[in-house]
Amino acid sequence: MDRFFLFSLLIIGLASASFVRADFSAEDPLIRQVVSEEDGDDDPLLNADHHFSLFKSKFGKSYDTEEEHDYRFSVFKANLRRAKRHQLLDPSAVHGVTKFSDLTPKEFRRTFHGVHKSRAKKLKLRLPADANKAPILPTDNLPTDFDWRDHGAVTGVKNQGSCGSCWSFSTTGALEGAHFLATGELVSLSEQQLVDCDHMCDPEERDACDAGCNGGLMTTAYEYALTAGGLERESDYPYTGTDGTCKFDKNKVVASVANFSVVSLDEDQIAANLVKHGPLSVGINAVFMQTYIGGVSCPYICSKNLDHGVLLVGYGSAGYAPIRLKNKPYWIIKNSWGENWGEEGYYKICRGRDVCGVDSMVSTVTAANTVKH
Repeated sequence: MDRFFLFSLLIIGLASASFVRADFSAEDPLIRQVVSEEDGDDDPLLNADHHFSLFKSKFGKSYDTEEEHDYRFSVFKANLRRAKRHQLLDPSAVHGVTKFSDLTPKEFRRTFHGVHKSRAKKLKLRLPADANKAPILPTDNLPTDFDWRDHGAVTGVKNQGSCGSCWSFSTTGALEGAHFLATGELVSLSEQQLVDCDHMCDPEERDACDAGCNGGLMTTAYEYALTAGGLERESDYPYTGTDGTCKFDKNKVVASVANFSVVSLDEDQIAANLVKHGPLSVGINAVFMQTYIGGVSCPYICSKNLDHGVLLVGYGSAGYAPIRLKNKPYWIIKNSWGENWGEEGYYKICRGRDVCGVDSMVSTVTAANTVKH
């Protein structure tokens, strides 16, 4: 365990204080109501300079001007307090310093979620009303624990970079798993093809279309893949993390969509569809994810306003503190922020009460049973 991680564990126990900039004043209003700024007895800025130095070294951070450096340091200190509030409301997880600790919540949402604020009213992470509904599956003999990583259906953790393209990674992850189930071949598929070429629109909002780094929807991305004929390999159409001109070559399609559907809010049905059909595309509210380090996230309060697309790859149960949460089940989420976030790129969130909206936008895809090289 490196020193930075140990320092992060220390930081999460620090008390909160007033924010340094108005950009933070409206962040997590319900969280700020429940968790008082006066909670705790320690100085929240104790050794802040040292922690900031460790942060810059670990994540290769540098700033062009002294003014920018000083501002980022003030943001960093505010995020120490924010991590403290998150820890109080989410004691079964570990919150602290992450690679996003020099970003304001507004910057974080704008850059690393899938929907920009200016488009939020037009392009929400929600299921279209006319979407196909997945059939009800039997749930009597579901395994107690299940993880598609153990069965070869999940590619390595990817990194969307400074581009609001989470929706494309969620889409490719689900199709990669479905293609594996159909063919026995695990292929890393192209997110950049979706970023550049997919401009499908939500049928409820014809002017709300998938828009590359400005956000999108997994269900409309499936529709694009179905219409276009499929997706290329990532190696043939590599990710750049920027909006570009469409370079799709239909002759290089390696995985295609047969059909897709949305899954019931019932968690047993979600588990059954996961086991039968492979990893599932999921929408989630990512408010607790900026400060997440590890453990099972089970916040007492969390908005169900979905703003981030991720991939559900498994579920399990484990004993963890506090005692009242012992053996509480959780979902295993593959994220798209690289392996140096969370638990090597993964997020665990508890099952049972639609925490952060994790059960409310789930979709499954079936791949055509063909292998193309």
